Amino acid sequence: MPQTPMPQPGDPAPEISAAVTGGGGFDLAEHRGKWVVVYFYPRANTPG
Repeated sequence: MPQTPMPQPGDPAPEISAAVTGGGGFDLAEHRGKWVVVYFYPRANTPG
C-alpha cells in the first residue's frame, strides 16, 4: 500500500469519515468551512 504524504501546515484536511460511538457517523466534508478539532490517539494499552 503506498504511503500518503504527511500533511503540511496550511494544507486542507484530508477526507475523513469515521463511526461514532452510539451509532451513526462523522464526515469531515459535511463541516467544510467551519472550525473543527479532529483529535487522534493511540488505541488503549498500546505503545505510542
